[in-house]
Amino acid sequence: MLALALLLVPLGVADVGIFPDLDGQVELQLPTFDRKTARVSHDPRHGMLLLWADDHALRAYPARPDGSPVRDVDRVALDGLPRGPAPPFADTDGDGIPDDLDVAIGARKVALNGARYSQEYRQLPYPGGDVPREQGACTDTVVRALRNAGIDLQKEIAEDIARARRVYSFVRSANASIDHRRVKTLLPWFERHWTRVDEKAPWHAGEVVFFDTFPSRPGPDHIGLVSDKSGPSGLPLVINNWDAGYRDGDMDLLPSVPVTHRFRPPARRTRGAARRP
Repeated sequence: MLALALLLVPLGVADVGIFPDLDGQVELQLPTFDRKTARVSHDPRHGMLLLWADDHALRAYPARPDGSPVRDVDRVALDGLPRGPAPPFADTDGDGIPDDLDVAIGARKVALNGARYSQEYRQLPYPGGDVPREQGACTDTVVRALRNAGIDLQKEIAEDIARARRVYSFVRSANASIDHRRVKTLLPWFERHWTRVDEKAPWHAGEVVFFDTFPSRPGPDHIGLVSDKSGPSGLPLVINNWDAGYRDGDMDLLPSVPVTHRFRPPARRTRGAARRP
């Protein structure tokens, strides 16, 4: 198999999302991919090229109107790859970046931001409410990464509880300041609205991963996102905020902490679409 791992280079495209002051620092490590099956699509509206492998967007590159790369480093990386149409993909915030890649970019921004762990309760505005940027629990890591793709879990969870209360029967009194910051409440939403990934499937940056850190207790109790970087084990690192004394960042969790669920954004997402009851 002919394969190539590309070097870290700045993102270079306009990302509509969280922490815009960090946009210039975002560098995603591409996985090794098969150049025989990869392809590149051109989006003239957003001025970008998207690199695809197995219908997953691996990277976005700035492009000229004629579809040629803007930067020499991108030209070298994409040289010889076939052009073709993009597969169907969701782009919730309309910036041209597929949701799964947008979430991976958001996760990298969260890691760069490095919020210290805090599970302190705070009264939040709605929608779009967030705890102070320098603080956050494991759930806030995921909330912020998804907001980079235009997905507001605070609003999504509140609306889903109102829509399908029996699914969230454990929620005694709905509270939009905290419901989306609980692992137990997040799991039903991802089961209902995102694509469940088989445990043997290849890992992709931006996947949301639920962990069981206390096997004596039923159900997952921790959450994070698959990183674009790999650890000493050869498995991807996980961007998460582990516990008191930690900060948002990459950790080598997959070899030692049991995974209960993996999710990816659906290929298509329509605002206001009917959900499963």
